[in-house]
Amino acid sequence: MSGYEPAIGLEIHAQLLTASKIFCGCATGFGAAPNTHLCPVCLGLPGALPVLNRAAVDCAIRASLALECTIQPTSIFARKNYFYPDLPKGYQISQYEQPLAVGGVVLANSDYGAPAYDIRITRVHMEEDAGKLLHEGFPDSASRSYVDLNRAGTPLIEIVTEPDLRTAKDAAWFFSYLRELLVALGVSDGNMEEGSLRCDANVSVRPAGATQLGTKAEIKNLNSFRFLEDALEFEIERQIAAVESGERVVQETRLWDSAKKRTVSMRSKEEAHDYRYFPEPDLPPLVVEPARLQKLRDELSETPAMQRNRLKAVHGFSDSEVVPLTTAKLAGYFEETVMAGADAKVARNWLLGAVRARMNEDGHGDPAWLSEHLKPARLAGLLVLVGKGTISGSMAKEVFEKMLATGRSADDIVRAEGLAQIDDESQILGLITGVLDKNADAVAQYRSGKTNAFGFLVGQVMKATAGKANPSRVNELLKRALGS
Repeated sequence: MSGYEPAIGLEIHAQLLTASKIFCGCATGFGAAPNTHLCPVCLGLPGALPVLNRAAVDCAIRASLALECTIQPTSIFARKNYFYPDLPKGYQISQYEQPLAVGGVVLANSDYGAPAYDIRITRVHMEEDAGKLLHEGFPDSASRSYVDLNRAGTPLIEIVTEPDLRTAKDAAWFFSYLRELLVALGVSDGNMEEGSLRCDANVSVRPAGATQLGTKAEIKNLNSFRFLEDALEFEIERQIAAVESGERVVQETRLWDSAKKRTVSMRSKEEAHDYRYFPEPDLPPLVVEPARLQKLRDELSETPAMQRNRLKAVHGFSDSEVVPLTTAKLAGYFEETVMAGADAKVARNWLLGAVRARMNEDGHGDPAWLSEHLKPARLAGLLVLVGKGTISGSMAKEVFEKMLATGRSADDIVRAEGLAQIDDESQILGLITGVLDKNADAVAQYRSGKTNAFGFLVGQVMKATAGKANPSRVNELLKRALGS
């Protein structure tokens, strides 16, 4: 890539988290039997009129505000005309010349240490989804395609960036960041396997330092961060090789073949005029009243980036320490645990260690399950006992399991079962004396320079206390006894 730089822009389609479609009352739930979530409106039958879903508009506005876009007071729906088997009306209702929102910005690379720069958001517009062609699972799949129109009319926003991204890694980061943002806002479920979030990437190359963009190719329907990064890396290298060999890069739409790890040509790239856009005659302009906009702005929740910056400032965390908390959606639980008295670093380590391992083991990825079965204050109570030295770290894991199983507090379990850590010096010294008397050979080995014998003696003392002795006190007092 030496001597060239890529220019990458993304078009990200996100399904809005609403119970019904954008212009009718049909359900949007995934997994229904084919062609069962349909009505005359989403099929575009004669005489059926669309009615805009207010909840979908609110979702779109919240996403636009979080991206620092300007919400336009009036936006216009338009018909995007093209013919395809999964598009029952023969056109898609979208927004073109007057979108819902324009002019946002995201600061790139904030999470992995590369130099930061602005990614400009060109526009956020609303539109309906098309249906889906099925090519597998039928006896005659080799010669026929089947159409499931359940997705037709599902509400989407399309987020379009300027060609500001400079590497495939940055593009994958932005796609990941956007998913995290939309899920945190409750705007989309971000489920890429179900088609709720997908990405098209426009990429061109030019000599380093040049201002004019090269001829772009669009890579369609990328539904994973890895596919996006791999596809862009291949396409950048392909275009550079073409330029250096004197070939002309043509404007076209390409697909990513994940099996062969390469992009393949799909069709020549359409221009806007090919779609014959014109205003949708059956929908009035979308007017966003100032009071409605202010209400949504006031209700806007903290974004993941804002939350990370605050946690870093308050607790002194680094990016690598705080990012896993927010991506695992455990930051809120963490903050409540700290407010209840737990040390911040200890709480973080426990949440990302023993607690998350237990959740994964039982198949509970939703933090709501954790909050329901173990309130933050109860976990804080356990961690406070560890901090005071009342119980050891290993004993704390046993208590943690009993807390989940019984609903009892850590204090109750430790008191009822006599699990408190032995920290009394005279009691530990008495046990050490007994161990040394019974293990004269190990004592002699230690004093002759075989340090492994020390670990054996520590283990014997811990065994004598059923694991209840304070390990650091055992080490300290045993060294003193052996030295004397």
